[in-house]
Amino acid sequence: MADTTSRTGVTYATPEILGYLQRVHVPHDGGLEQAFTAPGHHGVPAIQVGPSEGKLLELLARLVAARRVVEVGTLMGYSTIHLARGMAPGGRLWTCEYDPKHARLARHHLAAAGLSDRVEVVEGAALDTLPGIEGHGPFDVVFIDADKQNYDHYGRWALRHLRPGGLLIGDNVYLFGRLLEDGPEAAAMRRFHEEAAAACHSVCVPTPDGLLLGVRR
Repeated sequence: MADTTSRTGVTYATPEILGYLQRVHVPHDGGLEQAFTAPGHHGVPAIQVGPSEGKLLELLARLVAARRVVEVGTLMGYSTIHLARGMAPGGRLWTCEYDPKHARLARHHLAAAGLSDRVEVVEGAALDTLPGIEGHGPFDVVFIDADKQNYDHYGRWALRHLRPGGLLIGDNVYLFGRLLEDGPEAAAMRRFHEEAAAACHSVCVPTPDGLLLGVRR
């Protein structure tokens, strides 16, 4: 249930409650902890998904018995580890990362988590590298967490290459509170929402940053 207060966007989540829930539901082993804390050790912005969002990605992959997964935006590999752990036996994940430093560190963290044989870090601009993995599709899950001005392009690629019943997932879809503003970035994100809704059974999960979830029709 919800009340009129929570329906308007007021949250009952406090740092203490969130900390307790993370300890209960998303305990970090060495692989996850290394990837999650890596930004602070390497001068990289700590912009990866939160622990609960990461675990949600893992559970969604499990729910559809994902065997072919694409991630757009690797960073340190934290969300990649969650997605890979949710795949069915024999699954394969391709994750696209523009920054060579991030790609190198992500490969290290994936190796530490024992996932190198299941995950390929595809280095370069995603708009250039995604066509090279199309032959492995159709895909069960496409997760987008990259440069926001290209979300509409990434979303269109995903919708072309997801199987019916496959999942389209996009993070930061509130655009940090700027979704309804003028400008090309907000317009691209609104197109991402609208085109996903037209092609999927979809909802925006009210995580702190907004998580679009679509099931391809």
